[in-house]
Amino acid sequence: MNERLQRPSLHEQNSGSGSVGRRAFLAGLSAGAGSVAVGVYMRVAVLDDDSGVPQAPAGAPVLPAVATAHPGLRVTSLAELAVGDVVDFQFPTTESPASLFRLGRSAAGGVGPDRDVVAFATDCTHMGCPLRGQFQREHAVLGPCPCHFTTFDLTHRGMVVLGQATENLPQIILRLDGDDIIATGTLGLLYGFRHNLEDAPIVEGL
Repeated sequence: MNERLQRPSLHEQNSGSGSVGRRAFLAGLSAGAGSVAVGVYMRVAVLDDDSGVPQAPAGAPVLPAVATAHPGLRVTSLAELAVGDVVDFQFPTTESPASLFRLGRSAAGGVGPDRDVVAFATDCTHMGCPLRGQFQREHAVLGPCPCHFTTFDLTHRGMVVLGQATENLPQIILRLDGDDIIATGTLGLLYGFRHNLEDAPIVEGL
């Protein structure tokens, strides 16, 4: 018999016990995607907007880079801030530029009577380019980055609006002590740092 006729078809080869069929392959993809999604969910920390304190889902570990507490630093007082004001400072290290904003509208993680005072690290999460001076008051965004044009929404925890960055701008966790606005921690890993409290001297706290 002709050897060509004796060779099993491609369909027969793929349906054998030593190969993966289309259905099995797709089922494997679904299971893998589900595992990844669960793994990501279990490592996400969420912030209680009423307290500003990091909270994690029950039984879920929190990565050190997600929410890190630092020595408290007084940034300014609420009475000194008008809507649209920006206060630049360094936090949590002497090499970590940050800015505080009074947006004039409620924001996630905001403090004050109108929950409109927020602060963020100001090195772009794409390649670390400086974002100071790029505040757009009318839109409550920071950007576009002068290097690659990423813009961040300051009302939604520094979420990327557009551009090449893939991570939120790290938010500085704030609390009120009387009229004083105190920086107490960082939500997110600062650009260029393996850990937010390493690689540079800590800013003098309270």
